[in-house]
Amino acid sequence: MRGAFQGLDHAQVWDSHAHLAGIGDSPSGIYLNPRMNSALNPAHYLRRQFFLNAGCAYDGEGGSIDRAYVRRMLRLLGSLRAGMKLVLFAFEKTYGEDGKADLDRTAFHIPDGYAREVARENPAFFEWACSIHPYRRDCVEALEQAKKDNARAVKWLPASMGIDPASPLCDRFYEAVARLRIPVISHAGEERAVIGTDLQEYGNPLRLRRALDAGVRVVVAHCASMGEDRDTDKGPNGPFVDSFSLFARMFDDKKYEKNLFGDISALTQTNRARFLPGVIEREDWHPRLLNGSDYPLPGIMPIFSVRYLVSLGLVQESAGPILREVREYNPLLFDFALKRHLRSNGKALSNSVFETRKFFETA
Repeated sequence: MRGAFQGLDHAQVWDSHAHLAGIGDSPSGIYLNPRMNSALNPAHYLRRQFFLNAGCAYDGEGGSIDRAYVRRMLRLLGSLRAGMKLVLFAFEKTYGEDGKADLDRTAFHIPDGYAREVARENPAFFEWACSIHPYRRDCVEALEQAKKDNARAVKWLPASMGIDPASPLCDRFYEAVARLRIPVISHAGEERAVIGTDLQEYGNPLRLRRALDAGVRVVVAHCASMGEDRDTDKGPNGPFVDSFSLFARMFDDKKYEKNLFGDISALTQTNRARFLPGVIEREDWHPRLLNGSDYPLPGIMPIFSVRYLVSLGLVQESAGPILREVREYNPLLFDFALKRHLRSNGKALSNSVFETRKFFETA
């Protein structure tokens, strides 16, 4: 476990992908769709339970689940090294093309203001990322304010938020994020964690080319490592292929080598791990990869299997027992140590993948 930290400048290690969660039982402004509170809507209800359980957010200390969730993150970070931080994500409402919020199709909303204040109250542990829908009439003004408030990035989940990254409706937002040099971290590939508009085609990595061509720095979350998307490079009726293969095509395109990045959050999940060897062995990719935990997902037991990664030859068998033990107590430390111990054909993820601070501070 000590070896996982060796060779790193801990002050440069920012976990680039972490989620805030709660139920709105504090002045946070968090909104939950009523379906997420009702067992009569099991798909929504169980997702809520999974997230809160993974974050150990129980109604106990102080009587607030919102506060319990933040306290748990602080305790976990206290077991890491001084200087290591999480970039906390706000989470936008769903909007229609008319620029109006659609609460019925919004699973939950984590306001920018809440993410900002949690980071301000705990500057030794947290940075924050805003989440602004590009169809909002005030999207540019909201982005400019977030920049003034030291937001490090913009978080999108297109399939759930109803964002088509290839739509001309995004153009004025793209001009603003390029001008302000704020990266957009956008989920790509299939989305299962959050139910919203469920427009899965909006997660096609190829749809992000419009942002890239506008000069936006784009981070493809999870390297689009789950699901299939239509290969529209072969026409509007092109075949469905692994979303990861479309991401890889774009990543290898010299045109985008300055502003296309990927984060490796969730890549160690059982349903994504088949792409890990390719990511580890492509050392030429490493300078453009960012580590993230996708917290609180490392705390959801069924979706990770150290034994499976051992069986793939990606983790030494001798490391398995201690990694499984650590996971019981600190999923953040587990996620970090696991990735630091990944090996494929003698290669490992470079230190630069974990030292992400410079990416967020690049203007």
